[in-house]
Amino acid sequence: MHYLFPSVGFLKIPCMAFFALSLFWLPVSVDLNAQGKQEKEGFVDLFNGKDLSGWYNVNGAPETWSVKDGMIHCTGKPICTLRTERQYENFILELEWRHLKPKGNAGVFIWSSEVAARGQPFLRAIEVQVLENAYGNTDSHTTHGDIFPIHGSTMKPHGPHRGQRSFPTEQRAKDSPQWNHYRIECNDGVVRLQVNGREVSGGSDCNWRKGYLALESEGSPVEFRNVRIKELSSTGAPKEMSAPLAKGFRSLYNGIDFRGWKLPQGSREHWKSEDWRIVYDGKSTADDKNLWTEESFEDFELIVDWRLPKKSLGKKTHPKLLASGEYEKDAQGKALQIEIEDHGDSGIFLRGSSKAQVNIWSWPNGSGEVWGYRTDVKTSAEQKARLTPKENADEDFGKWNRFVITMRGEKLTVELNGKMVIEDALLTGVPSSGPIGLQHHGDEVEFANIYIRKL
Repeated sequence: MHYLFPSVGFLKIPCMAFFALSLFWLPVSVDLNAQGKQEKEGFVDLFNGKDLSGWYNVNGAPETWSVKDGMIHCTGKPICTLRTERQYENFILELEWRHLKPKGNAGVFIWSSEVAARGQPFLRAIEVQVLENAYGNTDSHTTHGDIFPIHGSTMKPHGPHRGQRSFPTEQRAKDSPQWNHYRIECNDGVVRLQVNGREVSGGSDCNWRKGYLALESEGSPVEFRNVRIKELSSTGAPKEMSAPLAKGFRSLYNGIDFRGWKLPQGSREHWKSEDWRIVYDGKSTADDKNLWTEESFEDFELIVDWRLPKKSLGKKTHPKLLASGEYEKDAQGKALQIEIEDHGDSGIFLRGSSKAQVNIWSWPNGSGEVWGYRTDVKTSAEQKARLTPKENADEDFGKWNRFVITMRGEKLTVELNGKMVIEDALLTGVPSSGPIGLQHHGDEVEFANIYIRKL
């Protein structure tokens, strides 16, 4: 184990300048009792000690987060988050935490997103590390008190650091199962952390600097108590530095098992729940090999993360598709064939219809196409073009992609990795209501972060 401190022994800094720097960087000892008396007014409880009112289970199982003996209890499984229902900008957040087993891992997220980042179980946020001391320090992280931006957020670290990660100047956390106290002050994009009464780490120029607060589950049981907040005056965080307001998405997959999904015999050994991911090996022997929700939906907005394997299945020929939705023809009037690297095939079924499928595949035009409707002889030329991706927005094979699929009546819109690939396509005759399905096509595929909101 080693400790990370800023090296100042050989710096040629004038005495007064060094003294000023010391005031900024060095930890400050705090009398918690005196501080509590001075700042008691203005604090409100974020946790009432009885239930999880004011909090939202983003992507965990119902039993992941609970209240026991006046504490927020977390099982640690799956990797997921519990966030506040409202956003905060400038504030002082105080809480106590303890790991129930050695080497426990968790975190506190500030200024976070509504749902998990693409291909991750974590929110976009600034994370304050809650890692048990016995875990040990490394060059990439310490055991507790690190502050670092994750999954799109950015920060300029204070004190000893690596990249954007601020390391604590000293180790002050107590081993499990003892309680530790965090005081996190966030103001105008600056975050400062006190551990058990002494400031150890921080950062500035944070983006985002307004958003949700969240507690993290990361594999081991942990408890939180005395969670309270004192809001400070707003400094007018601009829209581009603020997390988007929650739209009301709820998770369709709990990270533990397939509650809420139909999983018949013949599929149970092949559709696997692996923490925050759904992993399919393509080998179901059930009569219906697809994975369907038990619940039906009418109009909705659906988020689904997915990825195909990096390893190629080999070469495959495929007709060359034009932006019009028609195949390019050769001199003899036959569809022109092109060779592609095949990495698999799957899709998302909408409202219980295999025809209303948003395709996932290796085609050069990219994923998002609705093949069943595009190839229907009754589909008009205009709609064929609308049912064909505007561009190939897929990530490289092996990397995560995100669909945002919107259904209103018979109209479909699909965003892929932030780009509009299908816009207002007409799915004539699509059922008005039905379940969501993850397609079996005989190939390996993974899914994660399945969120829906009814419109």
